[in-house]
Amino acid sequence: MVVTMMLLSKYVFFLQLACFFLVGQGQDLQQQFLSPHNDARAQVSVAALVWDDTVAAYAQDYANQRTEDCAMQHSGGQYGENLFEETGEADPVGGAVMAWVNEKQYYDYSSNSCAEGQVCGHYTQVVWRRSSVRALYSSGVERFQESRVRSSSM
Repeated sequence: MVVTMMLLSKYVFFLQLACFFLVGQGQDLQQQFLSPHNDARAQVSVAALVWDDTVAAYAQDYANQRTEDCAMQHSGGQYGENLFEETGEADPVGGAVMAWVNEKQYYDYSSNSCAEGQVCGHYTQVVWRRSSVRALYSSGVERFQESRVRSSSM
């Protein structure tokens, strides 16, 4: 699956949040979501991400399918996904992004690999060079789901 994701030309990111959190947030929440990504990307000289409403609509459609069972289940669609469960943090958006960015410590740029026994794939997706858009969706589930498609080179 990782190889398949690496061959795709786009990189899209979705974050699944509880509906109550999204109500009334709009662009503020989008910025709250994009800012920590773009901060991490700036640290490695990668272009900033932008919001994409079309991708958000796609993500929302899938999120709506998960409202009944709250399953942290991969969509099986054109986007790969990484899962993150929210643990009641005051800033669940920032908390999720920080958890992914904190994986940087395990990533070796020279070998494009992760330290043995560690996870760093979320981090690489946050800073993937050919990433261009992000979207946010809600399913009424208090969990996060990151979905993305990425290209073959950072």
